[in-house]
Amino acid sequence: MEFQDSIFGVVEVVTDKPFTMYDLNTFLSDRKQMVSLEQVYSSLRRVVDPELHKDIVSMGMIKDLSINGDKVGFTLELTTPACPFNTEIEQDVRNTIAELGVSDLDLKVTARVMEGRAISMDELLPGVKNILAVASGKGGVGKTTVSVNLAISLAKTGAKVGLLDADIYGPSVPLMFGLKDAPQVINNKIEPIVSEGVKIISMGFFYEQSQQAGIYRGPIVSGIVKQFLTDVNWGDLDYLIIDLPPGTGDAPLTLAQTIPITGIIIVTTPQDVAMNVAVKAIGMFNKLNVPIVGVIENMSYLECPHCENKIPIFGAGGGQKVSEKFNIPFIGQIPLHPQIMVGSDSGKPVTIAEPASSNSMAFDKITRTVAGRVSIIAEELKEQAERDRQIELKQEEKIEGRHDETVGRPTEDQRTAAPPQPQDATQT
Repeated sequence: MEFQDSIFGVVEVVTDKPFTMYDLNTFLSDRKQMVSLEQVYSSLRRVVDPELHKDIVSMGMIKDLSINGDKVGFTLELTTPACPFNTEIEQDVRNTIAELGVSDLDLKVTARVMEGRAISMDELLPGVKNILAVASGKGGVGKTTVSVNLAISLAKTGAKVGLLDADIYGPSVPLMFGLKDAPQVINNKIEPIVSEGVKIISMGFFYEQSQQAGIYRGPIVSGIVKQFLTDVNWGDLDYLIIDLPPGTGDAPLTLAQTIPITGIIIVTTPQDVAMNVAVKAIGMFNKLNVPIVGVIENMSYLECPHCENKIPIFGAGGGQKVSEKFNIPFIGQIPLHPQIMVGSDSGKPVTIAEPASSNSMAFDKITRTVAGRVSIIAEELKEQAERDRQIELKQEEKIEGRHDETVGRPTEDQRTAAPPQPQDATQT
């Protein structure tokens, strides 16, 4: 009792009010639950990003960590708002902190998209973190449908997104968004049309008549694509999606030679004809040293409305074959469904018109996979930049070392020169 009385006395002086035994037990329990910053960091190092295979502490994903008594608070900054494992990572973080005995966690989850291209080398679009070009070997595989719904799905996650319709001969992005008004020009910059949270530019905005054909030679096409890159006020973007024309012509060449690109998304259908032509597009971008984000297989199957069986109308496995042949990721499949077609023709893409449908969810899943792949490319680019920096530092150290060794040494001329003659003493 004397020991308890002495504790009560100390507590009474500190708190300036009498304590009961219940208050004392609560006080001592709270003291046991207090953790240090190092304990929290050490525990969080066990949480690993499933795609990047690195712990979230070393990647700098933990921000503003603070401890106030038994309350722990910090911000979890994901690599993209479309992170495919955001829920999984957040739950792992909560479980890890709970294992420390912390019951009061103030966790904020945000995202900052990583830069997947050498922005320092790009004076044209310094505010655009990632440029993703959607390509196909041939027309009719649904490349623009994929581009449009990919852009919308990314924007729905909170990312800043732009969409450039580089199909100069047959622009269809305005139709799919239901847009007719031409963009304005302010301070010699074209202001992109904003729809569904996406900044959009297309040659389709500038045709005087809907039936007017685009008849342009190669150099003109290249000039238009370059102008859409440089003369449009894109501002700050996390992702700029570029819908390339089919094939391996002037537009993709101009794009690859004008600005650093994060990567290429190849769209194909399951049939061998589309697959064989898609292979040529992959070959071209490999020669241009542009990373391939992955392959999307469109019109993969028709789901029977009665028995829900998946019917491979155009064959099966085309996208997977391309993935295995070139050792590039297979991003996913998109079904063949009238709902997707109707949404594109009516100006209400399926990701907007039917967001809860299985078709829209297929695009959402692909979008998150693409965003994850971009984060991987960005991390690899960061690691390569660090390796290059280390090599440069070592080379500089070698040069400085050689300089230090030569300081004080006689030069070749000094070694071969005649020895100095003694001078006559002067008399005073």
